[in-house]
Parts: sequence; C-alpha cells; structure tokens
Amino acid sequence: MNVLELDHLHCAFGKLVVTDDVCLTIGEGERHVIIGPNGAGKTSLINQIGGQLKPAAGRILVSGQDVTGKPPSHISRKGVARTFQRNNLFQNLSVIENLRLALAVAFGNPLDVFSMAARDQALIGRARQLLQLTHLDGEEKCIVRTLSYGGQRQLEIAMALASEPKLLLLDEPTSGMSPAETARMVELIAALPRSLSMLMIEHDMSVVFSIADRITVLHYGKILVTDAPAAIQANERVREIYLGMAH
Repeated sequence: MNVLELDHLHCAFGKLVVTDDVCLTIGEGERHVIIGPNGAGKTSLINQIGGQLKPAAGRILVSGQDVTGKPPSHISRKGVARTFQRNNLFQNLSVIENLRLALAVAFGNPLDVFSMAARDQALIGRARQLLQLTHLDGEEKCIVRTLSYGGQRQLEIAMALASEPKLLLLDEPTSGMSPAETARMVELIAALPRSLSMLMIEHDMSVVFSIADRITVLHYGKILVTDAPAAIQANERVREIYLGMAH
C-alpha cells in the first residue's frame, strides 16, 4: 500500500490554478522530491496534504484512508508530520523543552502539555533519542534562539518526528543555510530510517539529486514529469523549464 496517494487533486485561488489535476503516489520508505520554478504550486500542494489548505477537487489518501479537506490535527493522527519554510519553535525555551512539549502533544493530554512535560520522565528519554537522531545531542540545554539557523531547522525536524509519523513533509529544509549547514542537513535526512517516507520541496539541485529516489517536476500547478533522478537530469523539457534556470 502506498503511504500517500494524490488522486486528480485540484486547487485554485479565484482564476489562479495552483494545483492542476495532480496524481502522485509515495511508496513506503520512499524519498520523493518536488522541484519547479517559483510559483509552480509546490508549497500549495504540500499545504493540501498537510491540511493547511483545502483542495477544490480530487482526493488525498494516507495509507489508503481518505483525509481530503481534513484539519491538520486529523491528518497528523493518521501519520503525517511536516516542517515549514519558517520554523515554529519556542525561541525562549531550551532545545529539550521544545521536544518535551512536542512529545506531550503527540502522546499526552494536549490541554495539559506544560505540567505533563514537566513531570513525565519518559518524555525526556524519547526527547534525547530524537536529539541524537537529528544530530543535536549535546545541545539539549541550549536556548533555541542561541542555536544556529541550521540547528533550529534540525530541531524542527526532531519535533516533527515526535509524533512518529509514517510520512514526513519537508518544505525547503535547506533554504537559507550555509554550505556547511546544508551538508549537515543532507546527512541528517539521508540517515533517517527507511521506515519513514518523505515528500520534500527543495531548490538546491545538489541536495535533490543526493537524496531523491524519485523526483516530480511541477510547472504552473501541473505535473510535468515524475521519474528517477537520472531520467530527470536527462529530460530536455525539464532542463529547459527548470534545471537550465538553476544553472
């Protein structure tokens, strides 16, 4: 069974079509990357999958269950987590406090997250596992605002993993990073367990081709092609529309 299936998805803002009859599947453990020029509809597509935006037509299935138009909280419970272009961290709390709160929301009483996070030592153990997984072990006591930009993006991924998702949506995880930070992020993503499927938007083509199992090229909201990285690199139409613009 596919982890994600998009079935003739359509979305528009007035006369502006941002998702045009999109059909796409993501298999278990697949690393799938979406590329395309600015305005191609990449983030709008991710927002529909995550529940931040409702499609006008079509279906979104997660592990065979229809989640079309459902709120983000419902979709999260079905096994989907995401990051955003701008992080949503508690800047004045420590790294481990951010993770303990994320875990409390995922597995505790969401109306009592602060008291639960303070008293449940099991959350601390799991938080430390996530810090190790995302290469932040040793940073647990740091106040988030003092972390580097790359470190904050790593923490955002750790918090997304707190709910133990089946599918992780990443919206330009290396945007704004230095080359060294980008290299660390690529290493982190590549090391995540293959039990986790990923759908990622990315603009850095060296990152795309180092991570992707398959690549989908969006153009004006419509899928131009979905194929393996080598075939995407060799596709003349893709090079004309996107790769040629980037290089």
